[in-house]
Amino acid sequence: MGEVSAIAAIAHRDFVKLLRDRLRLLSELAFPLILIILLGPALQAGFGAPGGLDLTTFVFTGVLAQTIWQSAALGLISLIADREEDFSQEIFVSPVSRYSIVAGKIIGESLVALPTGLGIVVVGLLIGVPLSPAVLIALVPVSLAIAVYGGAFGLLILSGISSQRTATQIFPFVMLPQFFLAGVFNPIHDLPTPLAVLSALSPMRYAVELTRNVFYGLQSDVPSPDVSAVALNVTVVLASFLAFIAIGTVLFVRAERNR
Repeated sequence: MGEVSAIAAIAHRDFVKLLRDRLRLLSELAFPLILIILLGPALQAGFGAPGGLDLTTFVFTGVLAQTIWQSAALGLISLIADREEDFSQEIFVSPVSRYSIVAGKIIGESLVALPTGLGIVVVGLLIGVPLSPAVLIALVPVSLAIAVYGGAFGLLILSGISSQRTATQIFPFVMLPQFFLAGVFNPIHDLPTPLAVLSALSPMRYAVELTRNVFYGLQSDVPSPDVSAVALNVTVVLASFLAFIAIGTVLFVRAERNR
């Protein structure tokens, strides 16, 4: 119970920080809304509806998954902020498992990512994206899983970085290529071999495809794009999550001990 209380306390701290930071909420919501409201209709006007596919809906599902996944991953920069402020040292000397500390940070940043996802869903409903009650319900656990998955990836990337400045410089090079490799707003199932390999190695891809598995799988009347099988996406997400969390935690704890 002590470990659970520690995880809850750390997660609660990060969530409360978000509620007090309205500028962060607005900034995280602005970019995905621009993509959905402007890019989706622009693609629809330019390319029509290939195979009956609604491109606004296609972009919506991609941006929803990408935003939640990326928000949780970027949120782990708070680990470095805590390190620079020596807050993490205070936590690490407490009689709590280091895995519990890291788990608390990831859960906290995952919860922080969900309000942004909620805002995107509301806008989707307003612009006419077909969202049945079953899809809305199913998106809740899927979005939480994607957020936790993104947080684990963020931990892996940040575990060997020593400053916030370095992190903000590295993350664009890690995230931006995945927008295209993950199929956020472009098809990825007929890519040339080199790009197909890079796409298969992109963690964000499986967050996007899993969201589309749920969205299109529960609405058979909505024309669906090519999507990998749900079993494949779930397997890759679970296996890579375990790898990210194990390696990232070991590297982060080692870095703390060497300070």
